[in-house]
Amino acid sequence: MAYRPSKRFKKTVLGTGAAFVLVALNAPATLSFAGDTYHAYKISQSSYKIQYGSWDLIGLPRQYRINAMHAALLRTGKVLLIAGSGNNQRNFDKGTFDTVLWDPSNDTFKKIPTPEDFFCSGHAQLPDGRLLVAGGTARYEVLDGKVTRAGGGMRVKNESPDQAVTLKKGTRFRSPSGVEYVSRFDVTVPKAKREFEVGYGQGGRMRPWRTKITAAETRVFVEAVREGREGLTTEAAQYEVVGLKGKRADNVYGLAERLSTVKQDFQGIKSAYEFDPRAEKYVPVDPMKDARWYPTLVGLQDGRVLAVSGLNDVGDVVPGDNEVYDPRTKKWAKGPFHYFPTYPALFLTRGGKLLFTGSNAGYGPKDKGRAPGLWDLAKNEFKKVGGLTDPDQLETSSSVLLPPAQDQKVMVLGGGGVGESKLSTGRTAVIDLKEENPVFRSTARLPRGTRYLSSVLLPDDSVFTTGGSTDYRGRGASDIHKAQFYYPRTDTFVAAADPAVGRNYHSEALLLPDGRVATFGSDPLFADKDNTRLGTFEHRLEVYSPPYLHRDPALRPALGAGPAQVAPGGRATFGAADPGRIVRARLMRPSAVTHSTDVEQRSVELGLSRTKDAVTVEVPGDPTLVPPGWYMLFVTDADGTPSVAKWIQVQAPSTATPSTAE
Repeated sequence: MAYRPSKRFKKTVLGTGAAFVLVALNAPATLSFAGDTYHAYKISQSSYKIQYGSWDLIGLPRQYRINAMHAALLRTGKVLLIAGSGNNQRNFDKGTFDTVLWDPSNDTFKKIPTPEDFFCSGHAQLPDGRLLVAGGTARYEVLDGKVTRAGGGMRVKNESPDQAVTLKKGTRFRSPSGVEYVSRFDVTVPKAKREFEVGYGQGGRMRPWRTKITAAETRVFVEAVREGREGLTTEAAQYEVVGLKGKRADNVYGLAERLSTVKQDFQGIKSAYEFDPRAEKYVPVDPMKDARWYPTLVGLQDGRVLAVSGLNDVGDVVPGDNEVYDPRTKKWAKGPFHYFPTYPALFLTRGGKLLFTGSNAGYGPKDKGRAPGLWDLAKNEFKKVGGLTDPDQLETSSSVLLPPAQDQKVMVLGGGGVGESKLSTGRTAVIDLKEENPVFRSTARLPRGTRYLSSVLLPDDSVFTTGGSTDYRGRGASDIHKAQFYYPRTDTFVAAADPAVGRNYHSEALLLPDGRVATFGSDPLFADKDNTRLGTFEHRLEVYSPPYLHRDPALRPALGAGPAQVAPGGRATFGAADPGRIVRARLMRPSAVTHSTDVEQRSVELGLSRTKDAVTVEVPGDPTLVPPGWYMLFVTDADGTPSVAKWIQVQAPSTATPSTAE
């Protein structure tokens, strides 16, 4: 007789099988939950924090959640977070521009009125503690297939030597065939240049022979008034300015060679402002000569600031016209000519030359201006330096002047291929500028290929690196939730605690005066591994406390009262309860960072002497090593545990050395 199971047995077997199926189906989730629980327990232990440090999320009220594209530490200890329109065209179209000021000492926030779109601007610290912010967005890009009106650059000429001319936004230019184009921005064209050529008359007397007029020229972006193909042009033509009469119509006209419907890139603005950290507001200064979007601003040894590269007011990379800002006059002057891709990483080195590491943030041809080199500003000579492996993967790489600055070693970390390339590299390399013929030499590799890595100098002479992604803008859920320390003396990476928040494009990190590291932003292209869901901007603010902050707080060095200013080569004395424990002193310049580019931060070794109740630090006298401005003064013990920083201003040298070729 065949065996037939009872109904009760069937229910038992089915129930047990279902339980096994449920366990099998939920095993990954169950294991993940168990793993997350164990990880949370592990990272909360004191022994873990002492070895790896710890991360904390800062409570950020909803009204202060902005798309932070730029972060700068001010000499008040507060952090300026700049979004502008925040890579959001709807904000741009509405004129909604944001800046938030964060006070890390008590986690309070303040909205700052933002007069223009500083999205993708440049910034640099000024000697008096103000932050120079220059450039930004005049127009968002229009992608291929979306351009419905022919457009491009129009050169506006003025042949009158007697008066400049201003054409307002909306001015129309008419082609010889009657097609009209409208300007998208105000444009002012200077007076033409009048020159007298001389000759010799009777009796050998020198006298004016004839007058030569050279037309002035300014560029403006124009679009066809009507959609369609009639606005397309491929040949040079002269355009009349609609509405001008008589001599003005003869003297002022437009010239254009090609007006098309190909992709139109972002366009920059000329505006410049100083952010006043005491009044906590933007103060306008003279605009730049060239519009710039994605520019680098780098401080020079005399307190002036050099602005380089960027996309101009017609969406082209500025062809090499750089300019210099003087904070005393609040004006810009012509700088040395050299072409760079956008957001180039330029570091002031001993002697006044600038090192271009090759790090950049994108726009520009693959084969132009991307080679690393030393730039002698006074002679306007650029000497290439070699040695880098993966030289085609410098875009979105990170660069730092290694601590201490006296060593004159600069490091490049990670990077990727040009544009939307999937390439990324774990390569790092260091160049020693003290060598007669310096070249990059490969150093310890990152754990994996990394784009958008944040690299922050710490008071103990290590470099903290965190975040990034293996693919363009975190595509394919490729954010790297890892952090590590790099130790220059031993050329080694050591693991740090893992951050909770992924950071890729449009993310920043900087050192705070209490020794913590704050991280902001991230602008992923997609939100999933299959690239099917669009990403959203990361608003969470996460702060890292290194292992040195988890040691016995009673043993942490501390500085008492001292001066707020010091001259180059001067000394400054501060009270100290236990001077004998203090073994090192560093001046650390506050960051101004965006797009993996932070050319401001540097750590300078100071001379140190002690008495029974005070320490005295001695500042190097070389302004190319210590540019004028406000610095954080840290002292550390033998284990590298730092004090809370004291702010001190290194004054500008009494006589400035010319640092650019005019």
